[in-house]
Amino acid sequence: MSDQELVAYSTEGDVAVLTINNPPVNALSPGVPEGIRDGVAKAAADDAIKAVVVIGGGRTFIAGADIKEFGKITSGQKEPDIGFNEILNDVESCDKPVVAAIHGTALGGGLETAMACHYRVAVPDAMVGQPEVKLGIIPGAGGTQRLPRLCGVAKAAEICASGRMVKAKEALDSGIVDKLVDGDLLEGAIEFAREQAATGESPRRTRDIQDRFGNEAEYKMMLQGIRQECAKRARGMQAPQRNVDAVELAPQLPFMEGLEKEAEIFKECLFSDESKAMIHVFFGERTVAKVPGIGKETPRLEIKQAAVIGAGTMGGGIAMNYANAGIPVLLKETEHERLDKGVAIIRKNYESTVAKGKLTEEKMEQRMSLIKPTTSYDGFENADIIVEAVFENMALKKQVFGEIDEIAKDDCILASNTSTLDIDEIAAATKRPASVIGHHFFSPANIMPLIEIVRGKETSDTVIATSMDLAKGLRKTGVLVGNCFGFVGNRMFEQYQRQAQFLIEEGATIEHVDKVMYDWGMAMGPLAVADLAGIDVGIRVHQENVDQIPDGYRTALVGQKLFDMGRYGQKTGAGWYKYEGRTPVSDPEINQLVIDTAREAGIEQREIGDQEILERCLYSLVNEGAKLLEEGIALRSVDIDMIYIMGYGFPAFRGGPMKAADIIGLKEVYDRVCHYNDQYGQWWEPAPLLKQLAESDATFTQYDMQRAK
Repeated sequence: MSDQELVAYSTEGDVAVLTINNPPVNALSPGVPEGIRDGVAKAAADDAIKAVVVIGGGRTFIAGADIKEFGKITSGQKEPDIGFNEILNDVESCDKPVVAAIHGTALGGGLETAMACHYRVAVPDAMVGQPEVKLGIIPGAGGTQRLPRLCGVAKAAEICASGRMVKAKEALDSGIVDKLVDGDLLEGAIEFAREQAATGESPRRTRDIQDRFGNEAEYKMMLQGIRQECAKRARGMQAPQRNVDAVELAPQLPFMEGLEKEAEIFKECLFSDESKAMIHVFFGERTVAKVPGIGKETPRLEIKQAAVIGAGTMGGGIAMNYANAGIPVLLKETEHERLDKGVAIIRKNYESTVAKGKLTEEKMEQRMSLIKPTTSYDGFENADIIVEAVFENMALKKQVFGEIDEIAKDDCILASNTSTLDIDEIAAATKRPASVIGHHFFSPANIMPLIEIVRGKETSDTVIATSMDLAKGLRKTGVLVGNCFGFVGNRMFEQYQRQAQFLIEEGATIEHVDKVMYDWGMAMGPLAVADLAGIDVGIRVHQENVDQIPDGYRTALVGQKLFDMGRYGQKTGAGWYKYEGRTPVSDPEINQLVIDTAREAGIEQREIGDQEILERCLYSLVNEGAKLLEEGIALRSVDIDMIYIMGYGFPAFRGGPMKAADIIGLKEVYDRVCHYNDQYGQWWEPAPLLKQLAESDATFTQYDMQRAK
């Protein structure tokens, strides 16, 4: 497509209109920036044209750069260039007023383009922002130098470091946008452009603005606060801090020197492991939605009515998801007391959201009205999907599925929220195994963004396709996985927990293991996670799975003792830690219990360093993940990464366990797995796929690409 087709040139009297036509989001793919520059140059050379309006065709202005271009640069397929910066400088140098007309979003390079225009008008529901930090980078085309010239240093630093989207009214109030247009955007922009041209004055160039930086002493103090907030909110990440660094240069340097420094920081960030990981995650969110063999032509079922069995923590949270999506949902419990308790918790959750200003009282009541409590199956015959969320016990789940099989309509989806159990065995309790599927929500189900969608051996393509679409409708990320004990997430997590507990039995402290993993970027350390999830839950899962553990294999000992003591974690106020509210406190009694248990079992305790803790926790995940890939339980390594980032608190800036291993180098990971296999044997047998990739100097990402061909 030619630059002219990507950016259409037309005139409305004495105003040139440049319309960007690069659907679906008008990304700044090659040809778009050039088309804007050429259109501005054409208007500048035409004496009949007094001003220029730049507007997006379709649903948005410019939603950002083409992220694929970054990958081409870091992979060596393309040399970094400063062409976009030069184009924006040319646009800004135009002697006729250039007005950006913003609807939808102006994000990243889109906002940089708008700021290079002399003025900006927007519709009231438009949004702007510099979200590059979410890719581990900084704005690379003047964003950190023009934005503070419009809204001040502190405001610009906060916007760039957080990556948040700014609503049009805030953008107007802070000086980013010059006017809001209530009516037709193009008409309003043309009128505004003519007004600027009629003044006879030279256009106001953003790069020349010097009076909006703010008081130096004040903004420096605010920058310090922003840095502290970044260190807390984005623990372990460098990109937020580098965004603040770049913005802080704006008042210190002439504009062109500031651009040069920005370019240096941008390149440094782009080639960092952090950026590689976060770009991997960006594309990963889109990749996991694609299921081989499931296309647009695959029939879907319409979900207009849902039903959930079990009003406990998970069932209540799942019901909230349906209500939040506007889908009426029946919520069943066996006893009125349990049902009332579950509904009360749902209302309390909504009230908390209202108190934070994220939901109106009216919308809360609307959502509550969509949840119909019941102690019977009345109405279940009308449900398009029935979700079982009872206690994690096979006999109970089979009983429930046998019951709903008798009453559900023929095309109803029967979904289990099981986190570990065999979907095929559950499906065998029905006469319709093609309709049975796993929908493994993560706790708290109304908040966590992930659903592991578990395919049984007879689950139909229609049920899979509907489930994937439904996840999106519930504002979740659905990841399709195969059927085995624990599926992908919990099967790997069991190895992670096992190594964490082995480490403390061998001499590391509970606090040390948790600190190493927390400092590396995990949302919580493994033992703190066990306390949050419930030690009783982990032990019962282990008991269900105990017959699958090979004879003679070592098992963790202290966790069982905590269970026997009734120390289930946060829910009982004590587990691996004691709890003051939700604050964990080291417990000398448990530290001594660990020592005594090790002595009784003949386990020699020793000093264990940070690196061994990190390797044994992380590489146990990677090795098990490689086995899941070989078995076909996980479709792709990126699916594993997204499960761990969205469901287990794995740091996005590490890219997920498999991407983290790619970045470290699979040969190094494989060598260490072999080392631990030699040292400990049990649980450390290297996955053949890991061995194969390491020996061929390949990566899990390359493995995904090869399989996709």
